[in-house]
Formats: sequence, C-alpha cells, structure tokens
Amino acid sequence: MLKRTIEDLLKVLIVFVVCTCVFYFALRMVHEEYDRQHRYDPPGGSAVKVFEPADQDWTDRLSIFFQLGE
Repeated sequence: MLKRTIEDLLKVLIVFVVCTCVFYFALRMVHEEYDRQHRYDPPGGSAVKVFEPADQDWTDRLSIFFQLGE
C-alpha cells in the first residue's frame, strides 16, 4: 500500500517537473521572439502626430491643471 502511494507520488512529481520545464522554456522562447522586435521604430504609413504642444502661459497651464484635477 505504501509502495503504491510513493510510486503515484513520484509519477505526479515527475509530470509536474516536466510540465514546469516545458512551460518555462516556452515562455523563454516567446520572450526572445518579442525581444528581437524593434518597438521604438518610427511608424510607417499614414501615421499622424496627435500631440503638438502649444505655446501657453504658465498661468493658463496651471489653470488647466487645476480644472482637470491632476
């Protein structure tokens, strides 16, 4: 009875370790794939700049700051 329990526990432990290793190496592969991509390349196509800072007085900016509650 005890021998059967130990064998079952060992089987579960081996399956757990193998699955953990497969999951770990799969995550490493995905990380390496995304690490090779250049995230900060300038956009291509018809990209439009959406923010252009306007020349404002500091009092206007302070007023907007308080109005927005930031």
